[in-house]
Amino acid sequence: MTVRRGRHFLQIPGPSNSPDRILHAIGQPTMDHRGPDFALLGKEVLGGMRKIFQTEHPVVIYPSSGTGAWEAALVNLFNPGDTLLMVETGQFASLWKELAERLGYKTEFIEGDWRRGVQAEQVEARLKADKAGAIRAVCMVHNETSTGVSAPVRRVAGADSDALMVVDATSAAGGIYCDVRESDVYYFAPQKNFASDGGLWFALMSPAAIARAAEIADTDRYIPDFLSLTQAIDNSRLHQTLNTPALTTLLLMEAQLEWMLSIGGLTATAAHCAASSAVLYDWADSRSDVTAFVRDPDHRSPVVVTLDIDEAIDATAITSVLRANGIVDTEPYRKLGRNQIRVATFAGVPHSAVEKLISSLDYVLENL
Repeated sequence: MTVRRGRHFLQIPGPSNSPDRILHAIGQPTMDHRGPDFALLGKEVLGGMRKIFQTEHPVVIYPSSGTGAWEAALVNLFNPGDTLLMVETGQFASLWKELAERLGYKTEFIEGDWRRGVQAEQVEARLKADKAGAIRAVCMVHNETSTGVSAPVRRVAGADSDALMVVDATSAAGGIYCDVRESDVYYFAPQKNFASDGGLWFALMSPAAIARAAEIADTDRYIPDFLSLTQAIDNSRLHQTLNTPALTTLLLMEAQLEWMLSIGGLTATAAHCAASSAVLYDWADSRSDVTAFVRDPDHRSPVVVTLDIDEAIDATAITSVLRANGIVDTEPYRKLGRNQIRVATFAGVPHSAVEKLISSLDYVLENL
C-alpha cells in the first residue's frame, strides 16, 4: 500500500515536533551557564513563563525531568509518614503513587475510570471524610499522557488549610488553559506544548509551597543537592540553575514562548489545541471503526487524543503503514495495551498536519 509521502512529524506525546520557526535557535553560539548571557536567557524564559500563566508565582527551573520533579516534590514538601491523596487517571498517576509509597509516604488513592476520569466531587468527598486533617496533599495529573484523560485544575473544597495541591502538568502546560493559582505546585518538563527538548523541569510554586520547602529544609532531614527545592528556588531567583542545564532546551523554549505570547498567550494556544483535537474526535465519531477511548467528552484531552480501533483491524498495521510513509509516532502508550492510535495535538502541531493525518488514516483504513 502506498500513501502520499511527506513527513508531517505528528508525534506521540513524547518530544513534540519543533516547528522550523524555532529551530534556528539551536544555531546560536554556546554560552557559559554562569555568565551574563545565560542569566539573560534564564530571565527571558522564566519571565515568559510568568506571562504565559499570568501569575506572579515564582518559576523554579532545575536540570532533570518530570520524574525528577516527582521526587523533588515528595522529598522537599512532605515528611515520611505524611498522607497524600493521589488521584489516578492513568499510568503516570499510578507510577507517582508507587514512588510515594517507596519513599515512605502513606497514600489515599482515588482510582478513576481511565475512560471517564475522576469527578471533583469524588475528591471532595474523600477530603471531607478526613476529619483529623491527616491528608497533607492532593496530587493529581492535569493531563494523563497515557490515556488522554484531562482533569480541571482547581483547589478542592474540603482540603485542610495546610494541604498542598500538587499538579503534574507535563503534557498539559501551555496547551490547556488553567489558573495556576488554583494549585501550589504546577510542574512540567518542556518537551510537549513548549516544543522544546527534555533535560529540565519547571515548577510554578505558591508562597505556601515555598514556605513548606523552607520549613523541611530547616529540619535534620537529608535532602541531596540534586533534589533540593530550596537550592533550585534560590538559583532560579538569580535566573540560574544549580547544575549545568540543557542549553538547547532553553533556547528552543525561549523561541516558543516568544511565539506563544505573540499570538495571545495561553488562551490562544489552548484554543489551538482544542480545535485540533476536536477535528480528530469529530472524525472518530463519523466512523464506525474508530472510537474515542475517553468516553466522557468533558474529560477528553485537547492535547493527547487516544482513539480505539475496531478489533477486526490491527492498529499496529495502521501505524506501521503510516510510519513507512513518513507519518511517524502515532503508536499507543505501550503499557495501556489497547488496539488504538495516539496523537499529540500540542501547540506546536499545525492544524494542517492533523488534517493530513486524517486524510491518510481514511486511505489506510479503507485499503488495509
